[in-house]
Amino acid sequence: MKWLHEDYLRSAFFGLQDGLVSTTGVVVGISTGVEQKAIIILASFVAVTVEASSMAAGQYSSEKAVHQMDKTGKHTDNLIAGAIIMFVSYLLAGMIPIIPIVIFDQPLAKFLSIIFAFVGLFVIGYIKGKIVQHKPLRSATELLVIGGIATLIGLIVGQILKV
Repeated sequence: MKWLHEDYLRSAFFGLQDGLVSTTGVVVGISTGVEQKAIIILASFVAVTVEASSMAAGQYSSEKAVHQMDKTGKHTDNLIAGAIIMFVSYLLAGMIPIIPIVIFDQPLAKFLSIIFAFVGLFVIGYIKGKIVQHKPLRSATELLVIGGIATLIGLIVGQILKV
């Protein structure tokens, strides 16, 4: 897709993937470790907004370093646009596992958070594979496995540190 700048595509997919994986791990870990819905919701929203902001800042500063090192002028992306894309994609993807926590009670909420996140990861991986024209099912499965591992880590830590 010639019309889509590769740096913006990278920012969007990185934000979507990391927003889903990280936030699902946090949501699942916290909801395993504590029972109070208000604490789970607060921690989840704090985590996703701080992480989205951090990812946007990291996107900006790392791309700025690439621009400064590039003496050929081939990097034409807008640093602020890339940071905004990272922030928005991370935040939107991070809402996927949070919404069931807000709407439903435990343990159904945790189960739905995991299901929604896994479906989201599979869809994002598939779309990425289609856009880059490289094995969409493999891309979807890879992203699903990565998300599964992060979710499992969140479950284990939440169980070990249960309060």
